[in-house]
Amino acid sequence: MMVKRILLFFEQRSFGVCTYIGERLGISISKLRLFFIYTSFLAVGFPIIFYFLAGVVLDFRNYIKRMRHRLWDV
Repeated sequence: MMVKRILLFFEQRSFGVCTYIGERLGISISKLRLFFIYTSFLAVGFPIIFYFLAGVVLDFRNYIKRMRHRLWDV
């Protein structure tokens, strides 16, 4: 039960980068997450930097979409 709560916590607060890339490329999301974990150990953190930058870009895109909808609602 505790493990499910921890997983739910991280899934709700993550950027959704693996989900977005997995859906766009047709790759399993769990395999993509494992890829990020393993390559972050091998590449000394570069995938983590990529993940956060991609998360910021995706979050910014969602912010722009929300603002566009708010402008048209007025």
